[in-house]
Amino acid sequence: MNKTNARKIAETINFSELSVMFASAKANITDWTQISAVNNSMSKGTAWNILYKGLKPEIMLQPCALKNMIWEFGDHLPEHLKIKIQVKTKVSTAITHQEPIFD
Repeated sequence: MNKTNARKIAETINFSELSVMFASAKANITDWTQISAVNNSMSKGTAWNILYKGLKPEIMLQPCALKNMIWEFGDHLPEHLKIKIQVKTKVSTAITHQEPIFD
């Protein structure tokens, strides 16, 4: 998840969808020592400890906290909430080749 998409999702996400994201992250993350996406000086485990404590309805009004939660653990959001990324396909061009002539 990147920061821009996290900010867009944070504008419309609700508390129950965020709870589902955290439950999925808790069940599926196996290596908690990976570097955090939000802060390079801490691990995903440390980010979890900080951001999960922020999962309170009264704090849900803070857009920065929501953005950081989604930025860090947004890969575990349900598919219908993720922003679809369009992949551009390259147009293949016919290549003309001739063997080099060495005189």
